[in-house]
Amino acid sequence: MAIRNLTNWNDPLFRKISKPVTKFDSRLHTLLDDMRDTLARAKGYGCAAVHVGVLRRAVIVLENDGVRCIELINPTVSEASTETQRVLEGSIAPDAPRGYAERPARVTVSALDRNGEPVTVTGEGFLAATLCHEIDHLNGILFTDNAAR
Repeated sequence: MAIRNLTNWNDPLFRKISKPVTKFDSRLHTLLDDMRDTLARAKGYGCAAVHVGVLRRAVIVLENDGVRCIELINPTVSEASTETQRVLEGSIAPDAPRGYAERPARVTVSALDRNGEPVTVTGEGFLAATLCHEIDHLNGILFTDNAAR
């Protein structure tokens, strides 16, 4: 495991769409482990592979307790509440701003785990916002695009 360099907030890489993960092998496991180490060093709550310069559909998110790490490969939001919340967001990317974004108050995410097995995660509040934030990164969307006015 290693700490990787973080992609700068202004890097055009953040605007690219990440490619689906098709191989569930040691290379993917190393990426996920490195993302976890990098996230811990940055003291953040979530990390998309693009944060470490990799355009693959992989994210990790810390549970509300800040301890358990959720790994999601090829994640999609399968359900989102109509109720929304205004959340203060930032990023582990260097030079990232902070700001408020409108997010669903509750989401359910369908994905695969590091071994290619299906997983479903439901989050409310800050966890829901973090899941949306990281999945948006996979689609070239930044939280500032969803800024609350």
